[in-house]
Amino acid sequence: MKSTKSAIRYAKALLELSIENDNLEDVSTDMKRVVESSDETPDFKVFLNSPVIKTDKKLAIMKVLFVGFEQLTFSFIELITKNKREYLLVEIAESFLFLLKKHQNIVPVSIKSARKLEDSTLDQILNKLKSKVDGDIEVTEEIDKSLIGGFIVRMDDKQIDASVLNQLKRMKQELAN
Repeated sequence: MKSTKSAIRYAKALLELSIENDNLEDVSTDMKRVVESSDETPDFKVFLNSPVIKTDKKLAIMKVLFVGFEQLTFSFIELITKNKREYLLVEIAESFLFLLKKHQNIVPVSIKSARKLEDSTLDQILNKLKSKVDGDIEVTEEIDKSLIGGFIVRMDDKQIDASVLNQLKRMKQELAN
């Protein structure tokens, strides 16, 4: 996940505040909604980045967009908007969700394969990963037919590439040399 230092600092502060105020679940739901808004509507980031729209207008629009948000969440959004940092909102929300998983001892794992992995194969992969990980594993599976066969596992900053495509690339390099 790509984040700026500012976004991570803001996310960390919001996480600590939500833990302190005992409303972590509500704030995390709000942050998920911010990320979903950005994913569903590309114009949302354009709106946040726009220097033409005045701060009070942005706040009024966000009050309508994010009706039902936790008071802490909206106060936080007001603060970053008044400080002219609203362009970081989506990045802060993504960083918050990342830090929340760390706080809850959840390790996100991405498995990309050429086709849907059989349950037994997936179980073998997860059992090997569980022995190396402290905490719970959250798996997201992705199909990428360009891999031809095999799989790629990503966890934190580590990657295991057991794809046929990667093996073919390595063979090509060896034959070229």
